Amino acid sequence: MLLRLCCLLPVLFAGLAAAKEAPPKTDELAKTWAAEHLPEVETLYRELHQAPELSFEEKETAARMADELRAIGAEVRTDIGGHGLIGILKNGEGKTLLLRADMDALPVVEETGVPYASKVLTTNERGQTVGVMHACGHDIHMSNLVGVARLLADNKDAWQGTAILLFQPAEERGAGSKAMLDDGLLTMFTRPDFAVAMHVAADTPCGTIGYRPGYACANVDSVDITIKGRGGHGAYPETTIDPIVVAAKLVLDLQTIVSREIKPTEPAVVTVGAIEGGTKHNVIGDDCKLQLTVRSYSPQVRQQLAEAIQRKAKAAAMSAGAPEPEILISEGTPSLYNDPELAERVAGIASRILGADQVKQSDPTMGGEDFSRYGLAGIPICMIKVGSVSQERLDQFKQQDTPPPSLHSPRYYPDPSATLETSISTMGAVALELLSPEDE
Repeated sequence: MLLRLCCLLPVLFAGLAAAKEAPPKTDELAKTWAAEHLPEVETLYRELHQAPELSFEEKETAARMADELRAIGAEVRTDIGGHGLIGILKNGEGKTLLLRADMDALPVVEETGVPYASKVLTTNERGQTVGVMHACGHDIHMSNLVGVARLLADNKDAWQGTAILLFQPAEERGAGSKAMLDDGLLTMFTRPDFAVAMHVAADTPCGTIGYRPGYACANVDSVDITIKGRGGHGAYPETTIDPIVVAAKLVLDLQTIVSREIKPTEPAVVTVGAIEGGTKHNVIGDDCKLQLTVRSYSPQVRQQLAEAIQRKAKAAAMSAGAPEPEILISEGTPSLYNDPELAERVAGIASRILGADQVKQSDPTMGGEDFSRYGLAGIPICMIKVGSVSQERLDQFKQQDTPPPSLHSPRYYPDPSATLETSISTMGAVALELLSPEDE
Protein backbone atom coordinates (compact mmCIF):
# COMPACT_ATOMS: atom_id res chain seq x y z
CA MET A 1 0.00 0.00 0.00
CA LEU A 2 2.83 2.37 0.92
CA LEU A 3 4.55 1.63 -2.37
CA ARG A 4 1.36 2.33 -4.26
CA LEU A 5 0.88 5.67 -2.43
CA CYS A 6 4.45 6.69 -3.22
CA CYS A 7 3.82 5.97 -6.87
CA LEU A 8 0.70 8.12 -6.85
CA LEU A 9 2.30 11.12 -5.10
CA PRO A 10 4.11 12.48 -8.22
CA VAL A 11 0.85 12.31 -10.13
CA LEU A 12 -1.02 14.15 -7.38
CA PHE A 13 1.64 16.85 -7.13
CA ALA A 14 1.66 17.25 -10.92
CA GLY A 15 -2.11 17.70 -10.85
CA LEU A 16 -1.86 20.32 -8.12
CA ALA A 17 0.85 22.21 -10.03
CA ALA A 18 -1.21 22.15 -13.21
CA ALA A 19 -4.25 23.46 -11.33
CA LYS A 20 -2.15 26.21 -9.80
CA GLU A 21 -0.82 27.26 -13.23
CA ALA A 22 -4.20 27.08 -14.98
CA PRO A 23 -5.46 30.44 -16.25
CA PRO A 24 -7.99 32.10 -13.94
CA LYS A 25 -11.66 31.71 -14.80
CA THR A 26 -11.74 35.50 -15.28
CA ASP A 27 -9.65 35.11 -18.46
CA GLU A 28 -12.40 33.08 -20.11
CA LEU A 29 -15.01 35.43 -18.69
CA ALA A 30 -13.31 38.46 -20.31
CA LYS A 31 -12.88 36.68 -23.67
CA THR A 32 -16.46 35.44 -23.73
CA TRP A 33 -17.94 38.79 -22.71
CA ALA A 34 -15.88 40.66 -25.33
CA ALA A 35 -17.00 38.31 -28.11
CA GLU A 36 -20.67 38.39 -27.12
CA HIS A 37 -20.91 42.16 -26.72
CA LEU A 38 -18.63 43.17 -29.58
CA PRO A 39 -21.42 44.29 -31.98
CA GLU A 40 -22.82 46.89 -29.58
CA VAL A 41 -19.37 48.26 -28.70
CA GLU A 42 -18.45 48.47 -32.39
CA THR A 43 -21.66 50.45 -33.00
CA LEU A 44 -20.54 52.90 -30.33
CA TYR A 45 -17.14 53.15 -32.03
CA ARG A 46 -18.66 54.03 -35.40
CA GLU A 47 -20.86 56.70 -33.81
CA LEU A 48 -17.88 58.24 -32.02
CA HIS A 49 -15.81 58.13 -35.20
CA GLN A 50 -18.47 60.14 -37.04
CA ALA A 51 -18.69 62.81 -34.32
CA PRO A 52 -15.11 63.87 -33.47
CA GLU A 53 -14.26 67.01 -31.49
CA LEU A 54 -10.97 68.87 -31.14
CA SER A 55 -8.91 69.22 -27.96
CA PHE A 56 -10.69 71.06 -25.13
CA GLU A 57 -13.87 71.09 -27.26
CA GLU A 58 -15.05 67.56 -26.38
CA LYS A 59 -18.38 68.70 -24.91
CA GLU A 60 -20.71 66.31 -26.75
CA THR A 61 -18.26 63.42 -26.55
CA ALA A 62 -17.95 63.90 -22.79
CA ALA A 63 -21.72 64.02 -22.43
CA ARG A 64 -22.01 60.72 -24.31
CA MET A 65 -19.37 59.10 -22.11
CA ALA A 66 -21.14 60.38 -18.98
CA ASP A 67 -24.38 58.80 -20.19
CA GLU A 68 -22.59 55.50 -20.79
CA LEU A 69 -21.14 55.55 -17.26
CA ARG A 70 -24.46 56.40 -15.63
CA ALA A 71 -26.08 53.54 -17.53
CA ILE A 72 -23.88 51.01 -15.70
CA GLY A 73 -24.50 52.58 -12.30
CA ALA A 74 -21.20 54.44 -11.92
CA GLU A 75 -20.90 57.59 -9.84
CA VAL A 76 -20.08 60.26 -12.44
CA ARG A 77 -18.18 63.51 -11.98
CA THR A 78 -17.85 65.83 -14.95
CA ASP A 79 -16.10 69.05 -16.03
CA ILE A 80 -12.71 68.12 -14.56
CA GLY A 81 -9.95 70.10 -16.24
CA GLY A 82 -12.31 71.13 -19.01
CA HIS A 83 -14.51 68.34 -20.38
CA GLY A 84 -12.75 65.57 -18.47
CA LEU A 85 -14.85 63.14 -16.45
CA ILE A 86 -14.63 60.05 -14.30
CA GLY A 87 -16.92 57.20 -13.42
CA ILE A 88 -16.42 55.47 -10.08
CA LEU A 89 -17.50 51.84 -9.77
CA LYS A 90 -17.28 50.66 -6.15
CA ASN A 91 -17.56 46.99 -5.31
CA GLY A 92 -16.56 46.50 -1.70
CA GLU A 93 -13.13 46.74 -0.13
CA GLY A 94 -10.04 46.17 -2.22
CA LYS A 95 -7.55 47.76 -4.59
CA THR A 96 -8.22 50.85 -6.67
CA LEU A 97 -7.54 50.69 -10.40
CA LEU A 98 -7.60 53.68 -12.75
CA LEU A 99 -8.35 53.00 -16.43
CA ARG A 100 -7.88 55.91 -18.81
CA ALA A 101 -9.08 56.80 -22.31
CA ASP A 102 -8.55 60.04 -24.23
CA MET A 103 -11.40 61.76 -26.11
CA ASP A 104 -10.05 64.42 -28.47
CA ALA A 105 -9.63 64.25 -32.24
CA LEU A 106 -7.32 66.01 -34.71
CA PRO A 107 -7.74 68.83 -37.26
CA VAL A 108 -7.50 66.42 -40.20
CA VAL A 109 -9.77 65.92 -43.22
CA GLU A 110 -10.50 62.19 -43.36
CA GLU A 111 -9.48 60.31 -46.51
CA THR A 112 -10.09 56.71 -45.45
CA GLY A 113 -13.14 56.07 -47.61
CA VAL A 114 -14.83 53.97 -44.91
CA PRO A 115 -18.65 54.25 -44.91
CA TYR A 116 -18.66 55.81 -41.45
CA ALA A 117 -15.95 58.40 -42.23
CA SER A 118 -16.08 61.74 -40.44
CA LYS A 119 -17.49 64.64 -42.44
CA VAL A 120 -17.17 67.11 -39.58
CA LEU A 121 -15.81 70.59 -40.28
CA THR A 122 -15.15 73.21 -37.63
CA THR A 123 -13.38 76.52 -37.10
CA ASN A 124 -10.07 76.42 -35.26
CA GLU A 125 -8.54 79.02 -32.95
CA ARG A 126 -7.17 80.95 -35.95
CA GLY A 127 -10.57 81.22 -37.57
CA GLN A 128 -9.70 78.65 -40.23
CA THR A 129 -12.15 75.99 -41.38
CA VAL A 130 -10.62 72.56 -40.72
CA GLY A 131 -11.73 68.96 -40.89
CA VAL A 132 -11.95 66.88 -37.73
CA MET A 133 -11.00 63.21 -37.55
CA HIS A 134 -10.20 60.54 -34.99
CA ALA A 135 -6.90 59.87 -36.74
CA CYS A 136 -5.17 58.65 -33.58
CA GLY A 137 -7.59 55.99 -32.42
CA HIS A 138 -9.12 57.79 -29.47
CA ASP A 139 -12.53 56.55 -30.61
CA ILE A 140 -11.21 53.00 -30.14
CA HIS A 141 -9.79 53.97 -26.75
CA MET A 142 -13.15 55.31 -25.56
CA SER A 143 -15.12 52.36 -26.94
CA ASN A 144 -12.69 49.95 -25.30
CA LEU A 145 -13.06 51.63 -21.91
CA VAL A 146 -16.85 51.65 -22.16
CA GLY A 147 -16.68 47.95 -23.01
CA VAL A 148 -14.44 47.18 -20.03
CA ALA A 149 -16.68 49.28 -17.77
CA ARG A 150 -19.74 47.32 -18.89
CA LEU A 151 -17.87 44.05 -18.35
CA LEU A 152 -17.03 45.05 -14.77
CA ALA A 153 -20.58 46.20 -14.08
CA ASP A 154 -21.98 42.92 -15.42
CA ASN A 155 -19.62 40.72 -13.38
CA LYS A 156 -19.31 42.18 -9.89
CA ASP A 157 -19.00 38.71 -8.42
CA ALA A 158 -15.60 38.37 -10.16
CA TRP A 159 -13.84 41.37 -8.61
CA GLN A 160 -13.83 43.73 -5.67
CA GLY A 161 -12.46 47.17 -4.95
CA THR A 162 -12.84 50.39 -6.94
CA ALA A 163 -12.54 51.01 -10.66
CA ILE A 164 -11.92 54.60 -11.76
CA LEU A 165 -12.99 55.06 -15.38
CA LEU A 166 -11.28 58.21 -16.62
CA PHE A 167 -12.11 59.97 -19.90
CA GLN A 168 -9.54 62.67 -20.57
CA PRO A 169 -9.61 65.73 -22.83
CA ALA A 170 -6.81 67.25 -24.91
CA GLU A 171 -4.24 64.47 -25.06
CA GLU A 172 -3.25 65.71 -28.51
CA ARG A 173 -2.26 69.01 -26.92
CA GLY A 174 -0.30 67.20 -24.19
CA ALA A 175 -2.37 69.14 -21.68
CA GLY A 176 -5.44 67.13 -20.70
CA SER A 177 -3.97 65.07 -17.88
CA LYS A 178 -2.30 68.15 -16.38
CA ALA A 179 -5.60 70.05 -16.52
CA MET A 180 -7.42 67.22 -14.73
CA LEU A 181 -4.70 66.79 -12.11
CA ASP A 182 -4.53 70.55 -11.52
CA ASP A 183 -8.30 70.49 -11.03
CA GLY A 184 -7.93 68.13 -8.07
CA LEU A 185 -8.53 64.82 -9.82
CA LEU A 186 -6.65 62.72 -7.26
CA THR A 187 -8.64 64.20 -4.36
CA MET A 188 -11.87 62.74 -5.75
CA PHE A 189 -11.12 59.10 -4.89
CA THR A 190 -8.68 56.85 -3.07
CA ARG A 191 -5.25 57.07 -4.68
CA PRO A 192 -5.06 54.27 -7.27
CA ASP A 193 -2.82 51.27 -6.73
CA PHE A 194 -2.44 50.98 -10.51
CA ALA A 195 -3.27 52.95 -13.66
CA VAL A 196 -3.55 51.21 -17.03
CA ALA A 197 -4.26 52.50 -20.53
CA MET A 198 -4.12 51.24 -24.10
CA HIS A 199 -3.20 52.89 -27.38
CA VAL A 200 -3.76 51.62 -30.89
CA ALA A 201 -0.71 50.80 -33.00
CA ALA A 202 -0.95 51.57 -36.73
CA ASP A 203 1.85 49.29 -37.88
CA THR A 204 1.12 46.02 -36.08
CA PRO A 205 -1.56 43.42 -36.78
CA CYS A 206 -4.84 42.96 -34.98
CA GLY A 207 -4.69 40.34 -32.26
CA THR A 208 -1.30 41.49 -30.96
CA ILE A 209 -0.19 43.46 -27.91
CA GLY A 210 3.00 45.47 -27.44
CA TYR A 211 4.36 46.41 -24.04
CA ARG A 212 7.45 48.17 -22.76
CA PRO A 213 8.78 48.11 -19.19
CA GLY A 214 10.50 51.37 -18.26
CA TYR A 215 10.71 54.36 -20.60
CA ALA A 216 8.30 54.05 -23.51
CA CYS A 217 7.63 57.66 -24.63
CA ALA A 218 9.71 60.82 -24.47
CA ASN A 219 9.82 64.18 -22.76
CA VAL A 220 8.48 66.59 -25.38
CA ASP A 221 9.61 70.22 -25.13
CA SER A 222 9.26 73.18 -27.49
CA VAL A 223 11.88 75.92 -27.86
CA ASP A 224 11.32 79.28 -29.55
CA ILE A 225 14.47 81.29 -30.33
CA THR A 226 14.48 84.82 -31.73
CA ILE A 227 17.87 85.79 -33.18
CA LYS A 228 18.26 89.56 -33.13
CA GLY A 229 20.34 91.42 -35.71
CA ARG A 230 20.56 94.83 -37.33
CA GLY A 231 18.68 95.15 -40.56
CA GLY A 232 19.71 96.97 -43.70
CA HIS A 233 20.27 96.76 -47.47
CA GLY A 234 21.32 93.39 -48.87
CA ALA A 235 23.96 95.15 -50.97
CA TYR A 236 25.71 96.57 -47.91
CA PRO A 237 25.98 93.64 -45.46
CA GLU A 238 28.90 95.30 -43.69
CA THR A 239 26.46 97.83 -42.21
CA THR A 240 24.24 95.09 -40.76
CA ILE A 241 24.24 92.11 -38.42
CA ASP A 242 22.51 89.43 -40.45
CA PRO A 243 20.26 87.34 -38.18
CA ILE A 244 19.70 84.72 -40.89
CA VAL A 245 23.42 83.94 -41.04
CA VAL A 246 23.48 83.65 -37.23
CA ALA A 247 20.44 81.36 -37.39
CA ALA A 248 22.09 79.20 -40.05
CA LYS A 249 25.17 78.80 -37.87
CA LEU A 250 22.99 77.96 -34.89
CA VAL A 251 21.08 75.26 -36.80
CA LEU A 252 24.37 73.46 -37.47
CA ASP A 253 25.69 74.03 -33.95
CA LEU A 254 22.54 72.55 -32.43
CA GLN A 255 23.18 69.27 -34.24
CA THR A 256 26.36 68.74 -32.24
CA ILE A 257 24.51 68.65 -28.92
CA VAL A 258 23.19 65.12 -29.36
CA SER A 259 26.22 63.81 -31.24
CA ARG A 260 28.91 65.31 -29.00
CA GLU A 261 27.42 66.28 -25.63
CA ILE A 262 24.85 63.59 -24.81
CA LYS A 263 25.96 60.12 -23.77
CA PRO A 264 25.45 57.86 -26.82
CA THR A 265 23.32 55.41 -24.84
CA GLU A 266 20.88 58.18 -23.82
CA PRO A 267 18.12 58.86 -26.40
CA ALA A 268 17.78 62.51 -27.42
CA VAL A 269 16.49 64.54 -30.38
CA VAL A 270 16.91 68.21 -31.29
CA THR A 271 14.97 69.14 -34.41
CA VAL A 272 14.66 72.63 -35.92
CA GLY A 273 11.18 72.43 -37.37
CA ALA A 274 10.71 75.99 -38.61
CA ILE A 275 12.71 79.09 -39.51
CA GLU A 276 11.14 82.44 -40.28
CA GLY A 277 13.16 85.48 -41.28
CA GLY A 278 13.41 88.19 -43.90
CA THR A 279 10.88 89.79 -46.23
CA LYS A 280 12.60 90.36 -49.59
CA HIS A 281 15.60 89.40 -51.72
CA ASN A 282 17.62 92.53 -51.03
CA VAL A 283 16.59 93.26 -47.44
CA ILE A 284 18.44 92.04 -44.37
CA GLY A 285 15.91 91.88 -41.56
CA ASP A 286 16.17 92.67 -37.88
CA ASP A 287 15.45 89.18 -36.61
CA CYS A 288 15.01 85.52 -37.44
CA LYS A 289 12.85 83.05 -35.51
CA LEU A 290 13.48 79.35 -34.98
CA GLN A 291 11.12 76.71 -33.59
CA LEU A 292 12.54 73.50 -32.13
CA THR A 293 11.14 70.25 -30.83
CA VAL A 294 13.36 68.62 -28.22
CA ARG A 295 12.95 65.01 -27.04
CA SER A 296 14.56 62.97 -24.26
CA TYR A 297 13.76 60.35 -21.61
CA SER A 298 15.51 61.15 -18.35
CA PRO A 299 15.10 64.41 -16.38
CA GLN A 300 18.89 64.82 -16.41
CA VAL A 301 19.17 64.71 -20.21
CA ARG A 302 16.13 66.98 -20.51
CA GLN A 303 17.92 69.61 -18.42
CA GLN A 304 21.22 69.08 -20.24
CA LEU A 305 19.56 69.68 -23.61
CA ALA A 306 17.89 72.87 -22.42
CA GLU A 307 21.14 74.27 -21.05
CA ALA A 308 23.09 73.36 -24.20
CA ILE A 309 20.53 74.96 -26.53
CA GLN A 310 20.70 78.21 -24.58
CA ARG A 311 24.49 78.17 -24.57
CA LYS A 312 24.71 77.49 -28.33
CA ALA A 313 22.19 80.22 -29.16
CA LYS A 314 23.99 82.83 -27.07
CA ALA A 315 27.37 81.80 -28.49
CA ALA A 316 26.15 82.05 -32.09
CA ALA A 317 24.85 85.55 -31.44
CA MET A 318 28.03 86.60 -29.66
CA SER A 319 30.19 85.33 -32.53
CA ALA A 320 28.46 87.83 -34.85
CA GLY A 321 28.36 90.68 -32.37
CA ALA A 322 24.58 90.38 -32.24
CA PRO A 323 22.41 91.13 -29.21
CA GLU A 324 21.56 88.22 -26.91
CA PRO A 325 18.74 86.18 -28.40
CA GLU A 326 15.34 85.61 -26.83
CA ILE A 327 14.89 81.97 -25.81
CA LEU A 328 11.63 80.50 -24.59
CA ILE A 329 11.60 76.86 -23.48
CA SER A 330 8.14 75.40 -22.99
CA GLU A 331 8.14 72.09 -21.16
CA GLY A 332 5.48 69.85 -22.61
CA THR A 333 4.60 66.23 -22.00
CA PRO A 334 6.93 64.40 -19.60
CA SER A 335 8.37 61.03 -20.54
CA LEU A 336 6.22 57.96 -19.96
CA TYR A 337 7.79 55.40 -17.64
CA ASN A 338 5.92 52.12 -17.40
CA ASP A 339 6.29 50.53 -13.98
CA PRO A 340 8.38 47.42 -14.83
CA GLU A 341 6.61 45.06 -12.42
CA LEU A 342 3.15 46.17 -13.55
CA ALA A 343 4.15 46.02 -17.23
CA GLU A 344 5.37 42.44 -16.90
CA ARG A 345 2.22 41.48 -15.02
CA VAL A 346 -0.02 43.02 -17.70
CA ALA A 347 2.02 41.30 -20.42
CA GLY A 348 1.57 37.97 -18.65
CA ILE A 349 -2.20 38.42 -18.59
CA ALA A 350 -2.22 39.41 -22.27
CA SER A 351 -0.15 36.31 -23.09
CA ARG A 352 -2.74 34.08 -21.45
CA ILE A 353 -5.54 35.75 -23.41
CA LEU A 354 -3.87 35.94 -26.84
CA GLY A 355 -0.97 33.50 -26.70
CA ALA A 356 2.63 34.31 -25.82
CA ASP A 357 3.63 34.68 -29.49
CA GLN A 358 1.12 37.55 -29.88
CA VAL A 359 2.59 39.64 -27.03
CA LYS A 360 5.96 41.27 -27.60
CA GLN A 361 8.05 44.08 -26.20
CA SER A 362 7.62 47.29 -28.19
CA ASP A 363 10.45 49.57 -29.19
CA PRO A 364 10.58 52.81 -27.22
CA THR A 365 9.47 55.90 -29.12
CA MET A 366 10.38 59.59 -29.06
CA GLY A 367 6.71 60.48 -29.34
CA GLY A 368 4.85 61.94 -26.39
CA GLU A 369 1.92 60.70 -24.29
CA ASP A 370 0.47 62.63 -21.36
CA PHE A 371 -0.67 59.47 -19.58
CA SER A 372 2.84 59.84 -18.15
CA ARG A 373 1.67 62.47 -15.67
CA TYR A 374 -0.33 59.94 -13.67
CA GLY A 375 2.94 58.10 -13.14
CA LEU A 376 4.68 61.28 -12.02
CA ALA A 377 1.86 61.66 -9.48
CA GLY A 378 3.17 58.52 -7.80
CA ILE A 379 0.88 55.89 -9.35
CA PRO A 380 2.41 52.77 -10.95
CA ILE A 381 1.30 53.03 -14.61
CA CYS A 382 1.34 50.85 -17.70
CA MET A 383 0.29 51.66 -21.26
CA ILE A 384 0.08 48.86 -23.79
CA LYS A 385 -0.13 49.02 -27.58
CA VAL A 386 -2.92 47.17 -29.36
CA GLY A 387 -2.41 46.17 -33.00
CA SER A 388 -5.16 47.73 -35.10
CA VAL A 389 -4.57 46.80 -38.76
CA SER A 390 -5.44 43.41 -40.21
CA GLN A 391 -2.57 41.23 -41.38
CA GLU A 392 -4.19 41.19 -44.84
CA ARG A 393 -3.99 44.98 -45.12
CA LEU A 394 -0.42 45.02 -43.79
CA ASP A 395 0.54 42.43 -46.42
CA GLN A 396 -1.02 44.60 -49.13
CA PHE A 397 1.03 47.60 -48.02
CA LYS A 398 4.16 45.46 -48.06
CA GLN A 399 3.43 44.21 -51.59
CA GLN A 400 3.00 47.82 -52.71
CA ASP A 401 6.30 48.73 -51.01
CA THR A 402 4.37 51.35 -49.05
CA PRO A 403 4.38 51.79 -45.27
CA PRO A 404 0.93 51.60 -43.63
CA PRO A 405 -0.61 55.02 -42.85
CA SER A 406 0.69 56.22 -39.52
CA LEU A 407 -1.32 57.61 -36.67
CA HIS A 408 -2.41 61.21 -37.48
CA SER A 409 -2.60 60.34 -41.17
CA PRO A 410 -5.89 61.19 -42.95
CA ARG A 411 -5.74 57.64 -44.37
CA TYR A 412 -5.28 55.73 -41.09
CA TYR A 413 -8.16 53.63 -39.81
CA PRO A 414 -8.28 50.62 -37.52
CA ASP A 415 -10.10 47.39 -38.23
CA PRO A 416 -12.53 48.00 -35.38
CA SER A 417 -14.00 44.56 -34.76
CA ALA A 418 -10.73 42.68 -34.33
CA THR A 419 -9.07 45.59 -32.52
CA LEU A 420 -11.87 45.98 -30.00
CA GLU A 421 -12.19 42.27 -29.32
CA THR A 422 -8.47 42.10 -28.54
CA SER A 423 -8.43 45.24 -26.40
CA ILE A 424 -11.61 44.56 -24.41
CA SER A 425 -10.74 40.94 -23.65
CA THR A 426 -7.18 41.87 -22.66
CA MET A 427 -8.00 45.01 -20.69
CA GLY A 428 -10.99 43.30 -19.13
CA ALA A 429 -8.82 40.42 -17.93
CA VAL A 430 -6.24 42.91 -16.63
CA ALA A 431 -8.91 44.78 -14.67
CA LEU A 432 -10.39 41.59 -13.22
CA GLU A 433 -6.99 40.30 -12.10
CA LEU A 434 -5.75 43.59 -10.65
CA LEU A 435 -9.04 43.89 -8.74
CA SER A 436 -9.14 40.21 -7.80
CA PRO A 437 -10.34 39.47 -4.25
CA GLU A 438 -7.35 37.12 -3.97
CA ASP A 439 -4.98 40.00 -4.71
CA GLU A 440 -5.72 41.62 -1.37
